[in-house]
Amino acid sequence: MKEIPLGAKGSFSLLVQPEHLADRFKDAILPPVFATPVMIMVMENAALNAIRAYLDPGESAVGTAVNVRHLAATPVGRLVTGEAEVTKVDGRQTEFAVRATEGVKEIGSVRIRGRHRRGEIHSTTRMSNA
Repeated sequence: MKEIPLGAKGSFSLLVQPEHLADRFKDAILPPVFATPVMIMVMENAALNAIRAYLDPGESAVGTAVNVRHLAATPVGRLVTGEAEVTKVDGRQTEFAVRATEGVKEIGSVRIRGRHRRGEIHSTTRMSNA
């Protein structure tokens, strides 16, 4: 893996579809608004995009920690954009400031910005059944 610079940024956008809504994704009793786990996926994809250029062939990174709040409801048909910026690199662990927006409205973060951590993995890494 190449050295990941602080401040490296990535984004990922998703047009909200019916399958992304809380009432379909989680529980039918919930309102038809963007589901929190899908918002987190948007943020994680933005984080991966921030470091993708620094990964060698056969390398990727998996989420290891997420600390976010879902701040506003988003209906179907709206474009949600996740943004991530590298804030810390410690060996194979990379931390990001993350947020999600719908237009100019911030819909997800923690305090000022959310945080997310990813760990580098190699394609030869095996998962244990522990």
